[in-house]
Amino acid sequence: MHDAAPSDLALSWSGGKDSALALWILAREHRVAPRALITTVTDIYDRISMHGVRRSLLALQARETGVALVEVEIPVACTNDVYEQRMAEALGSEPLRDVEAVAFGDLFLEDVRAYREDRLATIAKRACFPLWHRDTAGLAREFVAAGFEAIVACVDPRKLDGSFAGRRFDEHLLDDLPAGVDPCGENGEFHTFVYAGPILREPIAVEVGETVERDGFVFSDITTPGGA
Repeated sequence: MHDAAPSDLALSWSGGKDSALALWILAREHRVAPRALITTVTDIYDRISMHGVRRSLLALQARETGVALVEVEIPVACTNDVYEQRMAEALGSEPLRDVEAVAFGDLFLEDVRAYREDRLATIAKRACFPLWHRDTAGLAREFVAAGFEAIVACVDPRKLDGSFAGRRFDEHLLDDLPAGVDPCGENGEFHTFVYAGPILREPIAVEVGETVERDGFVFSDITTPGGA
């Protein structure tokens, strides 16, 4: 059973496939358009937190969705207290102050869901999960079949070989994933950047640049052909 979505909400946005799927499902199945996308950005890196995708690409992506973007800046090695304070400040300000709920692309991690619900309850908002308990193998292939295109931006090499960083998220990648790796990366095995698909008015031209290992993760630098 998937969560119902209220008409007035924001969407937690990583730029990756699960948040893109959540935006797509909200439109297709719930006839709901979020008031805004909310993305955490690591300040000194100028990149999407955890995913390592450039802030400039995030801006291009949000523009193509046609939805307003709210960026929440956090420091490197951000503590939970600071993260929660920054998020509460963002959710208490325009354009998010009056939204009833925040939607998330989480799939099955009960502890993550409980944390999000508890935190939002403290500011009189609720969480909804439009992808909740969908089969991740089927969902990953549905993503590809629907015309979405994405690149693996970040890999946790403790869970998946770092050579997957920089690869297109397609049928070939899904066929190559080792047993035990969730096809949607729900256990943190990998993160993606979506550059084309039914949620974007126009595709974003991208290139894959240098791949580096930093802070225990493998990142592939995704850029536009002009280097932005």
